Amino acid sequence: MTVAEVLQWLEKNREEKTVVLATGVFDLLHEEHKRFLQKAGEIGDILVVGVESDLRVKQLKGENRPIWNQDKRVSELEKTNLADAVFVLPEQFSKSEDHEKLIAQIKPNFLAISSHTPHQEEKQAIIQKYDGKLVVVLAQNPAVSTTIKLQQS
Repeated sequence: MTVAEVLQWLEKNREEKTVVLATGVFDLLHEEHKRFLQKAGEIGDILVVGVESDLRVKQLKGENRPIWNQDKRVSELEKTNLADAVFVLPEQFSKSEDHEKLIAQIKPNFLAISSHTPHQEEKQAIIQKYDGKLVVVLAQNPAVSTTIKLQQS
């Protein structure tokens, strides 16, 4: 789905429902990703997941990433049936204004993050502008990450 398709879908499906937004890379989908999405889904009725674009992942994680391209990551997330809608985030998604634009469009009731999500104070300020709430749904498990999985293989 594109952001526009997610917005159309939400327009048809959000009536009197609580919307949760979660974003991330979700490369080599593992159990901690699934736990995060499960916990995010528990705080609302509709879970919308934004997946970082391949370009952004290279900027964030280095030239050798992502392992799975954005289409594969979206497809794998959809197969879990943990999210109601999955889409690729804009390639330009590094500034507060980019995050605010997405929040303004989706208007989630909750922005679900994990304990190690960067820029939490900024994200909290943005979501509060739109009457939403930032919720840490999962503490980081330092023993499980895509980076660690790659180092072990």
